[in-house]
Amino acid sequence: MNAMSMPSRLELHALTGVPLVRAGDDLAALLGAGLQHAGLVPVAGDVLVVAQKVVSKAEGRHVLLADIEPSERARQLAAEVDKDPRLVELILRESARIIRAAPGVIIVQHRLGIVCANAGIDQSNVEHDRGECALLLPRDPDGSARALRSALRDRTGVALGVVITDSINRPWRLGTVGIAVGSAGITVLDDRRGQHDLFGRELQVTMSNRADSIATAALLIMGETRESVPAVLLRGLPAEDSDQSARQAIRPPHEDLFL
Repeated sequence: MNAMSMPSRLELHALTGVPLVRAGDDLAALLGAGLQHAGLVPVAGDVLVVAQKVVSKAEGRHVLLADIEPSERARQLAAEVDKDPRLVELILRESARIIRAAPGVIIVQHRLGIVCANAGIDQSNVEHDRGECALLLPRDPDGSARALRSALRDRTGVALGVVITDSINRPWRLGTVGIAVGSAGITVLDDRRGQHDLFGRELQVTMSNRADSIATAALLIMGETRESVPAVLLRGLPAEDSDQSARQAIRPPHEDLFL
């Protein structure tokens, strides 16, 4: 894999004025209108970073907790971690396995391969008008990114890169950063192995995760509470049309020393 050229300047533009997204909404149309509202005309190399939450909402990933019947395993685990058994049942359904559990949190390997807290299930900034709800991750975030990219290309005439981002905590570090749970049209992993550093030493393991870096940069503008910024346009990267997906950034199990 050829290494990507590094930009000398990046711009981040918030898309504001996008209405609250509901199940069945045409997300590409809403984001296209958001680009116009912000006075942004897409150009080659632009990447649109979209919050996972609005993708999940548009795809109808709401679940009413009243509709969930917890299993005996969920009830037992809920007692250990002091969580609603119905929420724990959802976590179990969305997970490939439980890694750690402690009061207030369950660390899992999600069925998508991502290691995260509570299977990425969220109840913040989610409408609870029909009763207590939870919002699940998209079923296929990379597929969602590809579909959104195609729809935006039809609307704008430009093949934007798309990153679907969520926030995540990391071991041994406080605070959240962004992570690309889905992507389309961008290089996810910039492989520098085989190249040489400033002093001629051959690089053995260096790979840059461009997708997560883009996601984290956008999170600085998106925020995580009341900012109401569902998407950010990042400008300044070289134009490309990569077929890599965010899932390729998940470390293979045989290389993982912590699971």
